[in-house]
Amino acid sequence: MLLPDNIHPEDCIYYNGSIVLEIVQQNKHISLADLFAKVREKKTLSYSMFLLCLDWLFLINAVLVNEGIVSLCS
Repeated sequence: MLLPDNIHPEDCIYYNGSIVLEIVQQNKHISLADLFAKVREKKTLSYSMFLLCLDWLFLINAVLVNEGIVSLCS
């Protein structure tokens, strides 16, 4: 769900995507597994939600995912 229609904004892709993006910005190049582990340290997130967040960040040209390595778009 991109924008929830209830009172839990922490369940939306925008919010969780910001957590993923923050970690990518701190690490520049990070493996998919390491990124998921670091995200889980900050917030309990399912793997499917994590992948939806990565998909969204890729679609808006915020990150690149190439052979399991996530990096910022330049």
